[in-house]
Amino acid sequence: MTDLDRRFAVAPMMDWTDRWCRTFHRALTREALLYSEMVTTGAVIHGDRERLLGFSADEQPVALQLGGSDPADLARAARIGADYGYAEINLNVGCPSDRVQSGRFGACLMQEPALVGDCVAAMKAAVSIPVTVKCRIGVDEQDPEPALDAMADSVVAAGTDALWVHARKAWLKGLSPRENRDVPPLDYGRVYRLKARLPGVFIGINGGINDLDAAEAHLKHVDGVMLGRAAYQSPALLAGVDRRICGLAVDDPDPFAVVEALIPVIAAHRAAGGRVRHYVRHMLGLFQGRPGARAWRRILTEGATDPEAGADLLVRALAAVRRDDRAEAA
Repeated sequence: MTDLDRRFAVAPMMDWTDRWCRTFHRALTREALLYSEMVTTGAVIHGDRERLLGFSADEQPVALQLGGSDPADLARAARIGADYGYAEINLNVGCPSDRVQSGRFGACLMQEPALVGDCVAAMKAAVSIPVTVKCRIGVDEQDPEPALDAMADSVVAAGTDALWVHARKAWLKGLSPRENRDVPPLDYGRVYRLKARLPGVFIGINGGINDLDAAEAHLKHVDGVMLGRAAYQSPALLAGVDRRICGLAVDDPDPFAVVEALIPVIAAHRAAGGRVRHYVRHMLGLFQGRPGARAWRRILTEGATDPEAGADLLVRALAAVRRDDRAEAA
């Protein structure tokens, strides 16, 4: 699959964008490119691959994000990911956590653009699907102008199919990963300048984009937008992606209909030995800002703690939202 539509993507997020989250998000948008959580090369090569990499074809298009810095290991992990059916392999050059730094990958690779280029070249040689990179504008005391240019030039020369840029520096020491998502200032202009310098290269932007209005504004300057926390915490916004961002003549999915369509999916998951919590923890923000949102969150949160809970939990929560909707309209 080489003709991926990357105009809108949901960012890879640790502990969030698992297979159940992606199934839920896919029910809201058919066109958005979805990403796995980051998986290290060591885990892919030596770990429980089905648990780490398994996904449903209904989630496609899905990209696998890898963490690593050894070209041979990345090539091997990329081949495994391609064999699993992923539509794209993405290299993480943006995560600032201590664990990632100790493994010499993630954001610290901003300091080694030549190595990142070698990694991309090795993965490109190993697979026929697209290979992309997600990076920061710099780290620590780096000047984002030469730092981002050096990274971009290296991976473009290596054949990357797209470069996603989180428009913040990462501070490798002194800030937690959570703080690194908020404290360093955003610099969208730096990403716009990169796109202007590389008009023939796909450049996507990430960081602090909270709604589709902002996404549309960014698309006047870059090729794609990637939303993380906003898409996860207010997932109803994904219902407008296919129409507003991708230009399809479709009606936005109705959140009530989305839940109703997922009930049999979740029931089947429960019958196969899974837990309802796997799905519903990702669905808490679906009705945010609407009557019944509080009841929806409360019923799902409390009910999902029961390991024997079934899909009827969503039926009860949906009924509460409808009841509050009617009361508000009365």
